[in-house]
Amino acid sequence: MTVPSNVHVSSHPLLQVKLSQLRSSSTNTKETRSLIHEISTILGVEAFASGWKATGTGKTDHTPLNLEYETQCIDPANIALVPILRSGLGMIDAISDLLPSPVPVYHLGLFRERFSFQPVEYYNNLPFHRPEPGSEVNKSAASVAVLLDPIIATGGTAEAAIQLLRDWGVQRVVLLSVLGAEDGVKRAATCWPEGVEVWIGAVDEGCNDKGMIVPGLGDIGDRLFVAVGK
Repeated sequence: MTVPSNVHVSSHPLLQVKLSQLRSSSTNTKETRSLIHEISTILGVEAFASGWKATGTGKTDHTPLNLEYETQCIDPANIALVPILRSGLGMIDAISDLLPSPVPVYHLGLFRERFSFQPVEYYNNLPFHRPEPGSEVNKSAASVAVLLDPIIATGGTAEAAIQLLRDWGVQRVVLLSVLGAEDGVKRAATCWPEGVEVWIGAVDEGCNDKGMIVPGLGDIGDRLFVAVGK
């Protein structure tokens, strides 16, 4: 199995064990939510360690021993979290908790049409501020969008979300996902290769005729929100 160079598949042993537990049909909703949170935390640590670094702010503070030190910040600071509804909501708290300060959270509502598997947009709250005269820059856009979606199956939804973020004006998209199918991951990674990084827990071989990853995790949105059998 080969993936593009901008796809990073985790080899963390703790993540792999948790993913194995998540695959089980006996894992209940509470356990599913906890495992998604824990896997997302590991993915976030790996992604942030590679893509960003702490830099000095020039500001100082004092330790409990009254010793002065220079405070640090994350560069770039202009970050937004963008979960894809529904299942991306299960990853927000994990990634938010990792960041040293609050960042905006914007939502994209995309569902996959049942027969064509094509993405359909039904909600988008990315802010838009009209550019200054003579400029095409949307100043409301974040520099980096951390796109959250536990599953990349056919890749159509991820590709559509990336294009929406690119049109919004981001310079970089970091897509965090728990599990993907090989072709879908390739599709997401290559739709904007110079601007996208994919950090993923594991990659399965493919999808069945219903567009579900096999062996996969089932419908993770249903499992997170007790909607099985809808």
